[in-house]
Amino acid sequence: MTGTFSPPASATAKPVIWTVSVTRLFDLFRDVSLEFDHLATITPIQLGFEKAVQYIRKKLATEHCDAIIAAGSNGAYLKSRLSVPVILIRPGGFDLLQALGKARRVADRIGLVTYKTPLPALQEFQHAFQLPLEQRSYVTEEDARAQISELKAAGIKVVVGAGLITELAEEAGLAAIFIYSATTVRDAFSDALDVTRLALAAGATRRDHPLHRDTLRPRYGLEDLLGECPPVAQLRRTIMLYARSPAAVLIEGETGTGKELAAQALHQEYFAHRGGHSRRPHPPFVAINCGAIAESLLEAEPFGYEEGAFTGSRRGGRSGLLETAQGGTLFLDEIGEMPLHLQTRLLRVLEEKRVTRVGGQQPVAVEFRVISATHCDLSQAIARGHFRADLFYRLSALRLRLPALRERGDDISMLAWRYLTQALAALNIPLNEPLHQQMSRCIPLLQRYAWPGNIRELRNITERLALLLSSAMVKDHADLRLLVPELFTVNDEAPALPAPSLQEVLARYGGDRSAAAQHLGISRTTLWRRLKK
Repeated sequence: MTGTFSPPASATAKPVIWTVSVTRLFDLFRDVSLEFDHLATITPIQLGFEKAVQYIRKKLATEHCDAIIAAGSNGAYLKSRLSVPVILIRPGGFDLLQALGKARRVADRIGLVTYKTPLPALQEFQHAFQLPLEQRSYVTEEDARAQISELKAAGIKVVVGAGLITELAEEAGLAAIFIYSATTVRDAFSDALDVTRLALAAGATRRDHPLHRDTLRPRYGLEDLLGECPPVAQLRRTIMLYARSPAAVLIEGETGTGKELAAQALHQEYFAHRGGHSRRPHPPFVAINCGAIAESLLEAEPFGYEEGAFTGSRRGGRSGLLETAQGGTLFLDEIGEMPLHLQTRLLRVLEEKRVTRVGGQQPVAVEFRVISATHCDLSQAIARGHFRADLFYRLSALRLRLPALRERGDDISMLAWRYLTQALAALNIPLNEPLHQQMSRCIPLLQRYAWPGNIRELRNITERLALLLSSAMVKDHADLRLLVPELFTVNDEAPALPAPSLQEVLARYGGDRSAAAQHLGISRTTLWRRLKK
């Protein structure tokens, strides 16, 4: 756009997000947007395709927008024609399985119509369960209408798809199952807020418009660190101890163990401990994923830049995320993936407590607590010359190790039941006795699995189990093996449960090795071998 821009006088410091839809997605947007009302100014636009493009272009002449959320062919159309970032809602595997489960209860034969390309991953699923599923794809509305007509002529009674597809299916007298879930829409809103935060910090969007404080508030506290096993209890005690000190903390743990949750809990406890000593009511928690910074923003995003520092830089320059963390916490996630030249600049900032913007000469004073996290062995990275030893010592005054899920014993079962209950609630399905019995039979599989993805993977798998067990698709372990194959890949070479956990299980069954082995889902020979180790 050309010409001058100034936000309306009534504009707040919140990011501005517009949702664009013409079908039943509009109602889902409206319901979910209420959860994000305090974080962003959200405006629904009930238009599609060219009408939406013309309306938005006219609206942008006098108003500001940070991001647009849309879906399907309508979203793709907007993305190709608008300069504002368009966040596309993409149905996940959970959405798809949930929709197919609903459709199967309506009719035996199902039509699935997706934008542009069919889903090849469904073919194996389709063959394995002999599911009469007709996959089609479309590009234009006319194409979509033709696909619906063909499915109807072929005797299909129920169609799964996005808003346009379900609308056309109902027009044709067919049952329609909407493929998007509230969870997927929530993820899109979170993505839009993340895009806005990064763009504002890098100076790519809003002018003379400070970063909204709510987008920098942590969502988790110590109470969200669930578990009763000794390693988790020790972790909570350590976080409370470290909250007394402003020293830098290095959090170490495998992918999915909850490193950012621990960092946010540490932030909350630290400033709660300081109480009235903090000069700000809501000290910011600024997170930088060091492995996900766009190449073009490698320096501008963390350190900021001055006017004219590079092509496309805004007038007056822009402060970076390090300045934004002033008075709060700077969380450096995946610090081991930070490029070496940025490590040098970061070390200088931490030593001098001053940051110099890209293209600038005058340093700006900064004061914040640093928390870093890594899933890799930094000592090995130092030995290979990929990480500065002096930066490591600066960041690791205090070290916090998060236990892997396979080390947490009965916490696996407790967390699985919790996530399963939450997933069933999202599906509006009660945890009845048959479901309880089916899930109970899955617990040994969950406890013997090595969980390379840790808690994140456990949550994903229990969501899948909730859907599968509540449907008619799972009748025995053979069905489960096809749908959740990772739980059946464990062999004697897989990481074993730690010895204390094995002893606890053995003690629970009064030393009965057969019962303990059955509980763990392993053979007596494997149990004996692991106990011996």
